[in-house]
Amino acid sequence: MPMSSPTAHIATLYRFCAQSMQYPDSEWFIDNYLTCLYSLLDALGGSEEKATLQAEFSASKDILEDLQVEYTRLFINGVPHVAAPPYGSVYLEKTLRGKYSDTVLTYYRSLGYNLTENADLPDSLIHQLEFLSFLAEDNNQAREEEFLARFFLPWFSIFASKVKEEAQHPFYRTIVSFIDFFTKEDMEYGVQHHEA
Repeated sequence: MPMSSPTAHIATLYRFCAQSMQYPDSEWFIDNYLTCLYSLLDALGGSEEKATLQAEFSASKDILEDLQVEYTRLFINGVPHVAAPPYGSVYLEKTLRGKYSDTVLTYYRSLGYNLTENADLPDSLIHQLEFLSFLAEDNNQAREEEFLARFFLPWFSIFASKVKEEAQHPFYRTIVSFIDFFTKEDMEYGVQHHEA
């Protein structure tokens, strides 16, 4: 499949969003990443968001440390509680690693995918975005739409609202807005793989 195909673009966007939700480190949060982020904002008409991010990054003494502190507070270990745990079970069943998590894993396996040893929980936002990227790459639009409707969208909007409400750094508000936009576009219009 040529990399310029629409399915490759959709898969790349899902992967970009998954990468953006990883713990920030110098392995991936580099100038090239920021160039991609700003280009994406330009393409989507996000000049205000871009200006806000650039101002925040310019004012920072250590961008990476600021993002690590915010990531930890939002998604891992906030006080008095984690602001926005990135797991579907938390929002759908009020527990970590509920039945929903096992159902997601069963779905992955039904299509020939599995998690690596010591991977995060199956219902993590990152795993779900990566899985969507595989489906897009495989041009499996029916399963992509099914996964979005059945597994992803029922909890993501609650998670996204929490992030937008709780985030003190504009980076994570921007990323969840990207995810929200791309996943809702897929559901509303289909992935549009065949229209290019």
